[in-house]
Amino acid sequence: MAQVRKGVFILGGNQVDLIGPELKVGDEAPDFTAVNTDLQVVKGSDFKGKVRIIGSYPSLDTPVCDREARRFNQEALNLHDDIVILAISMDLPFAQKRWCQATESDRIITLSDHREGSFGQAYGTLIDGVRLLSRAVFVVDKNDRLVYVEYVPAAAQEPDYEKVLEAAKRA
Repeated sequence: MAQVRKGVFILGGNQVDLIGPELKVGDEAPDFTAVNTDLQVVKGSDFKGKVRIIGSYPSLDTPVCDREARRFNQEALNLHDDIVILAISMDLPFAQKRWCQATESDRIITLSDHREGSFGQAYGTLIDGVRLLSRAVFVVDKNDRLVYVEYVPAAAQEPDYEKVLEAAKRA
């Protein structure tokens, strides 16, 4: 049975439970399966050997998620080619593709966790009962170790961009 962390995230002013473990710096990055905007299955391990900034989003159709994803897309201009940025949500791949086109976001990779919730359960961001992901950011080094973990406490709050980017550049 999956671990449930009680009342650790605020969504719409309410405390909600998250399914999955609370990962820590130094942990091995769990593998996961998601779907890209072309409906192809993608695994986290497909990016092995690269530094990964992995953002977990409630929905790209919300103002805070939109701002965060746009910011990371812009920041990607200043990052080395061996750093990839993944934006993962429960949004359908079609909606993610429309969002990427509408915002001209072509430097981040959007992935949908809608089929299995594999990412949300492995990274402890699946919101119990509403089947959305909480806001969180993980940085994984080339050896598949977590070098930065930030579980943002509320959907209306943005992550600490500077700390995320510093960790990715050091990894």
